[in-house]
Amino acid sequence: MASEKSKLEALEEEYRKINKLPRLSKAVENVDKIIELLSAAREQVASASESHTAITITKLQNPVKTAFEAVNDGLKGAAAAHKKIGKALDRSFPLKPLPTDHDAMADHVSLINRAIAMHLLREGQFSVASTFISEVQSTLRREELADMDEHMDEGGDEDEAMDADDAFSTTSSENYDLSSFHSQELQENFAEMYNILQELKAKNLMPAITWARNNSVELEARGSNLEFELSRLQFVWLFKGPSVNGLPDDENNGQRGALRYARSNFAHFQVRHLSEINRLACSMAFAPNIAASPYKQIFAIDTAFSDVASSFTREFCSLLGLSAESPLYLAATAGALALPQLMKYTQKTLAKGTEWTTSNEMAFETPLPESMLYHSIFVCPVSKEQTTDANPPMMIPCGHVLAKETLQKLCKGSRFKCPYCPSEGMIKDARQIIL
Repeated sequence: MASEKSKLEALEEEYRKINKLPRLSKAVENVDKIIELLSAAREQVASASESHTAITITKLQNPVKTAFEAVNDGLKGAAAAHKKIGKALDRSFPLKPLPTDHDAMADHVSLINRAIAMHLLREGQFSVASTFISEVQSTLRREELADMDEHMDEGGDEDEAMDADDAFSTTSSENYDLSSFHSQELQENFAEMYNILQELKAKNLMPAITWARNNSVELEARGSNLEFELSRLQFVWLFKGPSVNGLPDDENNGQRGALRYARSNFAHFQVRHLSEINRLACSMAFAPNIAASPYKQIFAIDTAFSDVASSFTREFCSLLGLSAESPLYLAATAGALALPQLMKYTQKTLAKGTEWTTSNEMAFETPLPESMLYHSIFVCPVSKEQTTDANPPMMIPCGHVLAKETLQKLCKGSRFKCPYCPSEGMIKDARQIIL
């Protein structure tokens, strides 16, 4: 641990030195300056007589040359900084090969490509996503054609080649088809989400409130409180007044504006949120000294906008049938967290000649934070095996829980006896538990 700390301290010291070197932004500024010079010269040439063209170009030479030299100097400085930070990283954290020959994702390239495409769309990088999808599909088609040519070279006839083509097409459509991500509707949905999130960062709640109202039926069916959370935050934001929210100082802002907003928008929330609405109404009596009132927590909104943005993202993606977090981000983050312990375990077992040989199962529980634990884990008390989708936990009439395969082995005909109590039951009375 001490050595790791010293490495980080050395890297931090190196970074402070490198941070003083020229940045790429200087080179970009000089490029912009060259563009401005050339644009101005083009306008002069276009509006001046022919005799002035040569003079304009001559005057342009020295400033452009100077600017190009500045660009080159800036690029050299940025390249030197990049090179030094690379060397510093290599010294502090030398690259080590993973102590395994098994690549768990080698046979799942299509899933990786889908995760990358979806991640780019979710981040609002639509042009990059479109280029990525096109390149993946063109690469796949070239591989298919190469395989067909190889098949023909080996003596296959035309009918076999057509069958192979059909087979490759089926494989492409089932495993590698990313054309659905080219959907205009899907891209428009993510563009809408991205724009609303940008507005939330700017503390503009109205686009998110409008979206929640337009989808209130679906959100209500999910038991979501998003629309009320947004409206409540809008009330508090208006209550803060123009000195905090920066909105126009008129009858729609401040305490009067918050009251007007509540009267117009809170009526249809009374069934589910009457007590919270009452608290907001009572808080107005303490407006002169809200910080010392019993309602001060309602108006503490340091993280309110980021919290409501997370809630909005979760609900928006849920209505699209997607997870709230990017699968690519989750997989990469979980892998980065678990990898150090996995490498340490593998290195020690290799040294002892007792390496783990099961490729689709971990030798120990992957250490992940609670935010990445999405469901409970049940281990059958009889078989000692972890339940899966194919072998789910089943509750029997007496209340004990067993794995489905264990329950089937205990059955004699259609009846079974609980291994933990004297109760008996029938297989049809067992109920699957959803974790």
